[in-house]
This record gives sequence, C-alpha cells and structure tokens, in this order.
Amino acid sequence: MSRVIIIGCGGVASVAIHKCCQLDDVFTDLCIASRTVSKCDKIAKELEGKTKTRITTRAIDAGSFDELVALFKDYKPEIVMHLGMPYHNLTIMDACLECGCHYLDTAAYEPEDVLEPEWRKRYEARVKEKGFTSYFDYSYQWEYMDKFKEKGLIALLGCGFDPGVTQAYVAYAKKHEFDTIETLDILDCNGGDHGYPFATNFNPEINLREVSSHGAYIENGKWHEVLPMSIHKKYSFDGVGEKDMYLLHHEELESITKNFPEIKRLKFYMTFGESYLTHMRCLENVGLLSTTPIDYEGQKIVPIQFLKALLPDPSTLGPRTKGKTNIGCIFDGYKDGVRKQFYIYNVCDHEEAYREVGSQAISYTTGVPAMVGAMLVLKGVWTDTGVHTLEELDPDPFIDGLNKYGLPTRTTNKPVMVE
Repeated sequence: MSRVIIIGCGGVASVAIHKCCQLDDVFTDLCIASRTVSKCDKIAKELEGKTKTRITTRAIDAGSFDELVALFKDYKPEIVMHLGMPYHNLTIMDACLECGCHYLDTAAYEPEDVLEPEWRKRYEARVKEKGFTSYFDYSYQWEYMDKFKEKGLIALLGCGFDPGVTQAYVAYAKKHEFDTIETLDILDCNGGDHGYPFATNFNPEINLREVSSHGAYIENGKWHEVLPMSIHKKYSFDGVGEKDMYLLHHEELESITKNFPEIKRLKFYMTFGESYLTHMRCLENVGLLSTTPIDYEGQKIVPIQFLKALLPDPSTLGPRTKGKTNIGCIFDGYKDGVRKQFYIYNVCDHEEAYREVGSQAISYTTGVPAMVGAMLVLKGVWTDTGVHTLEELDPDPFIDGLNKYGLPTRTTNKPVMVE
C-alpha cells in the first residue's frame, strides 16, 4: 500500500493522476491537492468507478510551509509529487524533510519574484560565473543533497520528459551504447495543431519565460550564450516531418554537463512555427512577457500572469489537438575505439493521448514519466537517497516503465545529424 500526494491539478497533474489510478495496486491512496480544489474534485469524480485507488482532495497553498506540513502530517504520504509551479519547489522540499516524505518534481526551481534582493544577488553571481541569464537554477535544490540523505529520503528533480526522460536517455546511451560520448543534441518537436491563433502547450507563464530567454549551449566544454531564437535549423522528424527548430537553454543541460563532463558539445533545440514566434515577439515588444509587477489603477499586476489569464488553458487543448510529438537525443561518440552515432527518441500521438486520459501529448509526455519515477521509488527499485536528476540513476527500469505505460522508445544508429 502506498499513500501519495499530488500537488497541482493542471494538464500534467491530470495525466499523472489518471496514470497512477491505472496502477491502483501501487498507488492505493491518492490525495490531489491544489489551490482550486474544485479542479481536484472534478478529476476525482471522473475517476469514480474506474479505479480501486482511494482518492481524496484538499485545498492547499503550495507556497505555505505551514499548510504543507499540516497536510503531510495528516495524510502521511510516502512520496509527494509536485506537479505545479516550480516557484514552490524549495518550500515543498522543506515540508517533505519536516514530515519524512520522498519528493518528485518535473521542472527546476526558479523564483517567482526575480527582483527579490537575496535572489537577485545570487542570480547575478551565477551569470558572472557561467555566462548565461536563465532564471531556472538547479543549484538551489542540489544544496538539499545532505539533508535528504540524512533523512533517508529521495528527491527526484525534473522527472518529466525534458527534463527527465532525456536525461535517462543519456544514462542509457552511456550504459549500453558508448564508452565515451562527445556530442549530444536534444531535439523537442511538437508537430501538433490545436487550431488557435496562439496558445502554449503547457503553463504559459513558464513556457513564454523559457522561450523568450537567451539561448545557451556547451561547445568545446565551455558555456556560450546567444540571443533568443538566433540559432535556427531544420530537421526531419520521424512521424512528424520537417520542422523549424531553435536553440534554447534548458535545465537538463546544467545537470548533464555536471554528471557527464566528457560531453564536449551539448545543445537543446525546440520546434516553433512562424505564427507562434510572431505572436511571442509582439507580446514581448509591448511588455506582456515581463515578470516585473506594474501599478494599474492602484493594483499590482504581473504582465505575464495577466497574459496567462487571457490565453487558452493548456489543459483544455486535448480535444482540439491533432498530430504528434517527437522528443529525443542524438549522440556521437566512441564504442570499443570505433566512432558511432545513436538516436533514441519517442513519438507520441496527441489524439491517442486524449483518448486514453483526456489530455494532449505535451502533458502526457510529462505526466507519464512522473508516474513511472514515483512508482520506482514506491516499489523500492530506485533507492539512492539524496537529491538526484535522472541521469544519475539506473535508466533501464525507468525506460522499461515508459515502454509499458505509454511512451515506447525508438532507436537508430543512423540518425540525420543536426551538425
């Protein structure tokens, strides 16, 4: 028997909840907790009679340590799956330590208020040291390593697809395919069409902040930063076709280069259509992507949060979205002294995802890995205490779980290289 709390009730959380309830022999008791408890109640109602998992719902402010501790002590979960905003990662980790719970999230910590003085000082030091300006930063969570080890607890960071599966792909490639990996290109392609002039496929606040930030990559073992969307390539994706993709800075680059310093070149690309980019540039030009509060008729309003309220909710895109995603890793390196290439990836169909769990494929490809990661902790397969990103753990049972529960892996030794 396993008691689990899922914090959040958006698109990713909805997928994870449905997938957990498919494994009701593992996830026997599930508490869905969110600021808007009506969303939790709606999902619980949808699952009535379809699972043996006992579902309860709670209202929670994920930024309140006291509320989290009260909930955790009352419900006594073995693991807390944080599938909400990454602003709250540290607070939830603190509450897990206080209450003796394992922890899992799907995105690196970043502060909600980028102008907060203590955070700003640390951020500026990081920019000076590494040379890039992204807001997300694993180092805050890595500092919890000793605390989680001392408590005999596990914290899984970034247990979605990218970050998450992409890092497990790196560990798999090193374990089975290479003695040395020299280059790695991570490619994230969404070939889906939802029919709206402009919408984001996951939380607009996080998505637009990520896309509008400077790109960063590793070349010859050193970090380089470039202007947003300034590096563009075309690539023909299996199951999708040729798409325009752009270099971004993504959080798994920081952990992969930390754990695999042998990789000399490391880049992350994501596909975007011209309509998306045109809308985004316009919104940025008029200040709607800003995270700095402005005064409007005596009230403080954060522009990007106001924009989020105007845009379609990503969790509602499922019935409208057609097409497929393709996310994977292209490697170049050596095995037994012979140079080789290796491509490992997944293709996910938006309509198939919707038929199964009522969600589009972007949420599906994040929610399924979160469920699989939690399952491996609950079943005692992953037992390394401390704070870990997925490339630090045995990839085989994780990839086996993905294959079994909806995200089958494809591989080839003859990829079309990015460069």
